[in-house]
Amino acid sequence: MLPVFLVTFPFFALIAAGYAAARTRILPLDAIPGLNTFVLYFALPCMLLRFGAGTPIAQLLDGSVALIWGICALAVVAGVVLFTRNVRIGWNDAAFGALVAAFPNTGFMGVPLLVALLGAQAAGPIIITIAFDLVVTSSLCIALSRLDGAGSAGRHGATLAARKALRGILVNPMPWSILLGVLLSAVRWQLPGPVERTIAMLADAASPVALFTIGAVLARSALLAREHGASAMVAAAMGTGAGPTPKAPLADVLPVVLVKLVLHPLAVWALGRGAIALGLPLASSALAVIVLVAALPSASNVSMLAERFGADNGRIARIILWTTVAAFFTFPVAVGALR
Repeated sequence: MLPVFLVTFPFFALIAAGYAAARTRILPLDAIPGLNTFVLYFALPCMLLRFGAGTPIAQLLDGSVALIWGICALAVVAGVVLFTRNVRIGWNDAAFGALVAAFPNTGFMGVPLLVALLGAQAAGPIIITIAFDLVVTSSLCIALSRLDGAGSAGRHGATLAARKALRGILVNPMPWSILLGVLLSAVRWQLPGPVERTIAMLADAASPVALFTIGAVLARSALLAREHGASAMVAAAMGTGAGPTPKAPLADVLPVVLVKLVLHPLAVWALGRGAIALGLPLASSALAVIVLVAALPSASNVSMLAERFGADNGRIARIILWTTVAAFFTFPVAVGALR
């Protein structure tokens, strides 16, 4: 277990550094979107492109990995929506709760961490999970979030949300970088030297900047939630507001955290082992990779999506924070259990 902690500690330390920098305002909160832009549009696509181009095409088109991951992701979404919807949590909040439970922080955290732990051969299964979650899981949850409207209005809202999600996929550079990497791998074409070195430099920056940004985003969410609560209390005292927004109760947060860090990886492992026993051509090494992907904390970008679509972003931010902190302890346990 100690060797695993020694590998994972720097990754969580960078997250803690970003959190401390933003919490103490050494890093201005206004600078965080710039960090996000650099990672999302430059560094991370270059890292995915490099890994995709260097991975055998058979690993990038592994249907068994896509099948196991897809079934479990959809099961998590269905289960969380079914068991969390109540008089307080409608379709919108239930759908984004499902997305934060099913969508790991694979791009910002999973790729560099798992490649460091398992080697470059882990890149193929990781890329498959990223592509599925970007295209299918996110679009499905956004569509479900629009079902709070009744009758045809609700269906119309879901259709519009699905179209908006698809437009978001088209302008997201990550799927395109994955596709380009797959094409380069298929034709076995190497980029010109200067271009390759430029991509390598940006790719090398992805891991530290992405991890630092995760911490900064979590700190910003906590600070904004505190400031919003304080402003609401002042408004209530002055008779100009309805009072502070209540914090999401523990019963609305803890079950989703447990699904993300415990039930999701267990479901992937159980379904994968069962599929192997039935003869599905799924390599044990590939199964180990996607189990560890499922054991990652929730993706930080879900908070931005929840805010954009009017969901309870305070609840989503707390789930992301809790899964990130708890994963420091649970992730090494998952790695040790698979070895």
